[in-house]
Amino acid sequence: MRNSIRRGLVAALAATGLALPTTLAVAAPAVAAPVSTLAVQALPATAVWLADVTAVTDVASQYLSGRLPDSRIKAAIVLDIDNTALESDFSSDLVTPATPPVLALAKQAQAAGAKVFFVSNRTEIIGPWTEYNLSQVGYTYTGIYLRAVFDFSDVQTMKTNARIAIENSGYTIVANVGNSATDLAGGHAERTFKLPDYDGQLD
Repeated sequence: MRNSIRRGLVAALAATGLALPTTLAVAAPAVAAPVSTLAVQALPATAVWLADVTAVTDVASQYLSGRLPDSRIKAAIVLDIDNTALESDFSSDLVTPATPPVLALAKQAQAAGAKVFFVSNRTEIIGPWTEYNLSQVGYTYTGIYLRAVFDFSDVQTMKTNARIAIENSGYTIVANVGNSATDLAGGHAERTFKLPDYDGQLD
């Protein structure tokens, strides 16, 4: 569990007076990678990551400019949350900042008449904190799909089922944006846009 999610869970549980399980309360300190293995193990600097994200969202923005508005459909875009909509692994803030180019893409889609949905592998247990975090950093959205407590399906299946549910509500998903293959596989979107995950280091 990422540090940002752990901090959110701590805050959510504290607000209810519940104790945090010991297995979640202890976080190992970050250890700098040796120089000899830095290229393999270390994530890039935040500025580099944001530049890599922007290279993808620029393409997505151009696509949306040509695709929307479209009065023939109820248009929607789907966003992953961690390391997509939010800078999860690149921030130590209690409220995780929005990823600026993704937030801009969401606002562009909304201005062109599309609804924004979030589909995340985060558990519903931290749903209230997740919704608070998203709203605090500038996102407005129509729906959010998180993993149900007793949903043991694989990530791709869970996320595909969420997109099917969005479609069953009458929406056409014109774009699906995420940083993992499991965010995007399974269809039920006209176009997919994959943000960097650096060989699986970001999930």
